[in-house]
Amino acid sequence: MELFHGLLQGFSIALTWTNLLFAFLGALIGTAIGVLPGLGPAATIALLLPITYVIHSPVTSIIMMAGIFYGSMYAGSTTSILLNLPGEAASVVTCIDGYQMAKKGRAGAALGIAAIGSFVAGTIAVVGLTFFAPPLAEFALAFGPPEYFALMALGLLLAVTLSAGSVVKGLIILFVGLLLAMVGLDPISGKIRFTFGSIGLQGGFDFVTLAMGVFGLGEILYNLESTFETEIVTTKIGKVFPTLRDWTDAKWSILRGSVTGFFIGIIPGGGAVVSSLASYAIEKKCARRPEEFGRGAIEGVAGPESANNAASTSSFIPLLTLGIPGNASIAMIFAALMIQGITPGPFLIKEHAEVFWGVVASMYVGNVMLLVLNLPLVGLWVQMLRVPYSILAPIIVLFTTVGVYSVQNQTFDIYSMLFFAVLGYLMRKLKFDPTPLPLAFVLGPMVERSLRQFVKRSIQKKRGKAGSRPLASGKGMIGRDED
Repeated sequence: MELFHGLLQGFSIALTWTNLLFAFLGALIGTAIGVLPGLGPAATIALLLPITYVIHSPVTSIIMMAGIFYGSMYAGSTTSILLNLPGEAASVVTCIDGYQMAKKGRAGAALGIAAIGSFVAGTIAVVGLTFFAPPLAEFALAFGPPEYFALMALGLLLAVTLSAGSVVKGLIILFVGLLLAMVGLDPISGKIRFTFGSIGLQGGFDFVTLAMGVFGLGEILYNLESTFETEIVTTKIGKVFPTLRDWTDAKWSILRGSVTGFFIGIIPGGGAVVSSLASYAIEKKCARRPEEFGRGAIEGVAGPESANNAASTSSFIPLLTLGIPGNASIAMIFAALMIQGITPGPFLIKEHAEVFWGVVASMYVGNVMLLVLNLPLVGLWVQMLRVPYSILAPIIVLFTTVGVYSVQNQTFDIYSMLFFAVLGYLMRKLKFDPTPLPLAFVLGPMVERSLRQFVKRSIQKKRGKAGSRPLASGKGMIGRDED
């Protein structure tokens, strides 16, 4: 009963005109970002993080950020189907059969089933989030420092293992992120560390600066070296709504993809990319005609697209209940919550129920908005593909620089952003996946604090036991200390 009361409270918050407007803006921006190749949700949310300083309502800012995240998953299929170029990393698998369907004149059916599958999967995942998150948060309330340390360490290792590239490169980026998080004042002793005499570094690196540098400016620098072939395979989209036969072939793929994506998304580091790959493998195993995969099988579009959207929604579960961001985009949303003075974790539902239920309720509304944006307006998004990236890049750089400076009005932040931009560019150039970097930077202080609290309590407990031992039991305290 309490769950339904909370959900009703969430809808009363999400359905206000302000939150509806920002939910629509998030869905609109996310759709545009998903369509444009070269940009992703992590980079976009990083660029928009300074806005959270202006929006004083934490619910409103997180509703917009969440809309950008799952909105980009909806629209990433457009370029995959029409250009054979994924607009978002999770849509790589959609290229295999979606592009072949477009070449056969069935681009409309492919785009339609991707949008409908995304809507169904997103709705199923939000329902799962509604019922699964509160019990998990209640369970996590019993966690102490050792449990949190183990959980966050597991999340970081999973993020490394499941990220693109080699595990060794992932571990290197993980340790770089942990090292960057330790710059500045020690949270327990108050001592200055790793500043090398720089006054600007005494407060540590700002997450907004790191995110905008690595995922914003660094992404742009790397993409400027690439030339995107924006030759659309067909100018005639055709009928967008799938036929009865298409729906019959794809309905079980959508359901399987939704379930697969939901459970993989809960795992820190799982995310949309892993879920779409897993869904494609499952669909190929379950297909009645597996030989059609790679030649334009509609199941090869429906399953992965459903999986990546379900995963993007369920990845909010470890963030909101355990305080663990599972991927780079969720780490940006984690930072947005922290900027608003809200710490994600087990106490979020108790202490900030309006934030939790408001965001959950907005996802129901956002899924409907995205269905309207992606089905009837697909022709408009196709025209966006004709905008040269060389025009978009300078505009993004300008807004990035202004945004970083506006956070604290310090030129040091601009220099920091340039440093992180070069770091992000070099990581992509050398085939290092940057995903573990923001996760390590965000979780690093919490991992360190949990470990040190656990060690301190263990030492105190051990000393307490030693001090309470009776002297008449074989050896005295001195003898025991010497042992």
